[in-house]
Amino acid sequence: MTSALIDSYGRVATDLRVSLTDRCNLRCTYCMPEEGLQWLARPDLLDDDEIVRLVRIAVTELGVRDVRFTGGEPLLRPGLVGIVERCAALDPRPRISLTTNGIGLGRTADALRAAGLDRVNVSLDTLRPDVFHRLTRRNRHHDVVEGLAAASAAGLAPVKVNTVLMRGLNDDEAPDLLAWALEHGYELRFIEQMPLDAQHGWQRADMVTAEEILAALSARYSLTPEEDGARGSAPAERWLVDGGPARVGVIASVTRPFCRACDRTRLTADGQVRNCLFAREESDLRGALRSGAPDARIAELWRAAMWGKKAGSGLDDPAFLQPQRPMSAIGG
Repeated sequence: MTSALIDSYGRVATDLRVSLTDRCNLRCTYCMPEEGLQWLARPDLLDDDEIVRLVRIAVTELGVRDVRFTGGEPLLRPGLVGIVERCAALDPRPRISLTTNGIGLGRTADALRAAGLDRVNVSLDTLRPDVFHRLTRRNRHHDVVEGLAAASAAGLAPVKVNTVLMRGLNDDEAPDLLAWALEHGYELRFIEQMPLDAQHGWQRADMVTAEEILAALSARYSLTPEEDGARGSAPAERWLVDGGPARVGVIASVTRPFCRACDRTRLTADGQVRNCLFAREESDLRGALRSGAPDARIAELWRAAMWGKKAGSGLDDPAFLQPQRPMSAIGG
């Protein structure tokens, strides 16, 4: 049997998303209610040693080449710098990235870079502090902007900015956001709002689509599709802006699914493998870890979990049901 994380459709998972916590210091309207959620109990969370062990198994036994730490908000994890440093010391060394809301990045970017972090994706949905407050229910816009600048100064390049447009709130900002990103040397990526909110209030009709985003951008910029094949398994379709070299991306998970090229496997903060972002089933690795299972057994369980991956997310199926866990508990 192959050692890779292969599924029954021949896709091979080489990109691991590791959620370090389900906690977050924002309350984004498309993710969770204003009062927050019931967080995972601390004993249920993987400890630092368990996280590093699972990453090591993924990298050395299962062919994973890219490791992205997510949350919740991963900067809330006290041991983050140490986890990054230990994972960067693995042989072979994986590429290591971080998806964050940017709050706290201003004081940690240098330490993370020194530990071995290669790059960051920072969520920022608006240039207007008042709209930021409406979207996130927090007055932290300046912290995110400072965090982005700190990441760039630390050499965590390319610095990518993830933006979700919400109808009636920030859907008029696409061209201005791109102008701002170009000015600062960031790579902007728009993401269609996905049905992963804790409230289960997502409605397809309310979502700002990739087509709408591209139309808004094209009113100000000339967009040229990237060469065929340049995307690979990346979730973002990318366009050269005014002939390049700057690019803008759109992740159209809902209207232009990219399941056939998916190369991701996900690990939740409490040690569950998810073979798809929208999966409703999980496979427990924490129990095996804590019962003393050897690496070979954990790798076997992980391979079995990935083998059962479905052909697609099912978003186009009228019977589609959201995962029970929201995005904050799954990891991006």
